[in-house]
Amino acid sequence: MTVDRPLLGIALMLGFCVLAPFGDAVAKLLGAVVPLGFVVLIRFAVQALILIPLVWYSNRAWRMRGRVLWLTVVRTILHIIGIAAMFTGLKYIPLADAIAIVFVMPFLMLLLGRYFLGEEVGPRRLIACTVGFIGVLLVIQPSFADVGWPALLPLCGAISFAFFMLTTRKIAKETDPIGLQAGSGVMATAIMLPALLIGNGLEFAPLMIISPDSYDWTLLIGMGLIGTAAHLLMTWSLRFAPGATLAPMQYLEIPFAVFLGYAIFGDFPNGLATVGILITMAAGIYVILRERAIARIPVPKVFPQPAE
Repeated sequence: MTVDRPLLGIALMLGFCVLAPFGDAVAKLLGAVVPLGFVVLIRFAVQALILIPLVWYSNRAWRMRGRVLWLTVVRTILHIIGIAAMFTGLKYIPLADAIAIVFVMPFLMLLLGRYFLGEEVGPRRLIACTVGFIGVLLVIQPSFADVGWPALLPLCGAISFAFFMLTTRKIAKETDPIGLQAGSGVMATAIMLPALLIGNGLEFAPLMIISPDSYDWTLLIGMGLIGTAAHLLMTWSLRFAPGATLAPMQYLEIPFAVFLGYAIFGDFPNGLATVGILITMAAGIYVILRERAIARIPVPKVFPQPAE
């Protein structure tokens, strides 16, 4: 049994918060020169190549069957859709704006949990969800005015990621997290390869197969390594510290994204987007803290009444 080591868990989650937006920045660089489908293929292929030996060496369970197998296929398709929407959106809007928009996901998770899993969501958290969504709209508005509908793609990605997380919750207790990631990498590669072959035959630009130069190959492999490492850091962080401790830290992705967006692309959120980012962060952290407070409330014991 793993002993809690909160400082180590926090350090690992901090590493995730740095690597995740860095991987998105690399994807934004690639978006201008490499077809979307090829980027997504390499992202998952690298994940599979890294994690399969790790699973094999550690003797983890990763074979699936029945209900878990089909839910994992659905989860993988949702992951592909989410990443594709996010990567496409990054071609048109600033990095920090895109990542801030994706942080509508915690609010969507609450609503999905209420309507699909029957989880109770009180009025305070519903109000926080509404406020957070208003913040996201403020982030979207300047980009939507500049580029139109592509500014909505990170929101589509957030919706897909929310269903992805919902599916993950349905199978989390029946799978090993690293084994699940390895299996998903294999499935996604198996889905994307024929999609690219068909797209290339039809000369459909987003699914064309190309021969990248050495610089683009470096970025592609680097993106896969960063994405895989980021998710491993997040998975391992949860082994050493409670989720309630780590969840608020994920919002550190946004300031790191602001820094990377300015340093690499010269982008900086305008005034309205900045206000929206701050509102979204505040609402999201409130929801997380409220979840933590509710989790601490003891469940009243019900004693049988004596027979009269």
